[in-house]
Amino acid sequence: MPDQFASTDPYEVLGVSKSASPDEIKKAYRKMVRQYHPDVNKEAEAENRFKQINAAYEILNDEEKRARWDRYGAAGMNPNNGGGFDGAFTGDLSDIFEQFFGGGFNNAARAGTTRRQARQGRDLRADLMVSFEEAIFGVEKPVDVTRLETCETCNGSGAEPGTQPRRCPECNGQGEIRQVRNTFLGSMVTSTTCPRCSGRGEIVDTPCKTCRGAGQVRKTRSITVKVPAGIDDGMRIRRGGEGEPGENGGPNGNLQIFIKVQPHDFFRRRENEILLDIPINIAQAALGATISVPTVDGEEPLDIQPGTQSGKVFRLRGHGAPRIRPDGSAAGRGDQLVVVQVQIPLQLTPDQRRLFTELGATLGTKIEPQKQGRGFFERIADFLNGENSN
Repeated sequence: MPDQFASTDPYEVLGVSKSASPDEIKKAYRKMVRQYHPDVNKEAEAENRFKQINAAYEILNDEEKRARWDRYGAAGMNPNNGGGFDGAFTGDLSDIFEQFFGGGFNNAARAGTTRRQARQGRDLRADLMVSFEEAIFGVEKPVDVTRLETCETCNGSGAEPGTQPRRCPECNGQGEIRQVRNTFLGSMVTSTTCPRCSGRGEIVDTPCKTCRGAGQVRKTRSITVKVPAGIDDGMRIRRGGEGEPGENGGPNGNLQIFIKVQPHDFFRRRENEILLDIPINIAQAALGATISVPTVDGEEPLDIQPGTQSGKVFRLRGHGAPRIRPDGSAAGRGDQLVVVQVQIPLQLTPDQRRLFTELGATLGTKIEPQKQGRGFFERIADFLNGENSN
C-alpha cells in the first residue's frame, strides 16, 4: 500500500477523493489529526506528518486555494514560497487542534504565544525613615504598600460569581490575530493583539462587581520590614515577591525599600565609624582628666592626657556601626572617634582673671609663627591612617 505522505497532493494526504464534500474533508482531517498529533503519536515522523496534514487541510478547506490546486496543481500555490504545502504551513499547530478538540492536549508551542507568555510583575518602591540608633542596632518597622492583588470575589477571573468568561470568538482564545500576506519574498505572517479581548483570549459578559472585570483590585497592606543593624542612609532593602502581581502566571515583582536615616543631634557617621565632637576646658587639656563621653551604647570613660591640643582624636573601639555582610548579617562593629575641642572661656570671674594673669606671666609673652596647621578632616584622615592615634 503506497504511503500517502510520500505525495504532495492534499487529496492523497487526507485520503479523500477530488469530489469530497467539505464535511468529508473535515471528517478525514479530524481523524488524521487524532492519529498523528505529536502529543499522541511518538513516532519520529509524526510531527512532520502532522504539519503536512494541516497544510493539506489549509488548501482543501479554502475554496479559492482548492480551486487553484484543482486547476493548476502545485504551481498554483504561490511559487515564491516553494510550491504546494510541504512545509508551507505557518499557523500554530495547537491553534488548529484546539479549534476542533477543545485544547485537550498539552502542546508546548502555545507557551510562546503573546497571551500565554509569563511576565514578572512590576517592582514597587517604598521609603522608610529610621532614627540614628535604629540604623545602628536594627529594628522592625511597618511599611504601607499599595499594590494590585487578585480579586477575592471572582478569584481573578473577572467574572461575577456564578458566571464564567468565554473564549474570545475573534481570536479563538489566542489573544492575537494572525494575518498572512503574500509578498515577492513569499508568505509573511504578522500577529497583532486581539482588539476585542485586549490579548486576554477571553471575554467577560458579566463583569465582577468588585473588580469591574479586571480580576485585580488595588489594596494597601502593612508589611513588617526587618531593618538590619548597621544600615546606612541611602541603602535599600529588597523584599522578593511583594511587588505587583505577574502576568499569565509570572512571578510577582519585588518591593524595594529605600532607607532614610534621621540626623542625630551630635553623632555623625562615616561608613562604619561614628564621629563625635566633645568640648573640654583649658585646665582639662593642660593638666589631663578623665571625662565621660556619650556613645550609642551609653556613657564611656575617656582619659585625656596632659597637654592635649584642640582637634586631638581618640578612638573608642567597638562603639561604631556594625559592618553588614552581603547576606544582611552583622560582622563586627566599627569604632567611635572622639574629637576634643579645647574651649576658651568667653567670660571670667575676678578670681579666674587673676589666676590667668599669674599663669600668663609665667608662660611669657613671646610669640613665634608656626607652620600652617591641618584642617579637621585632614587630621581625621591622618588619624585613620595611623597617625596621632590614642
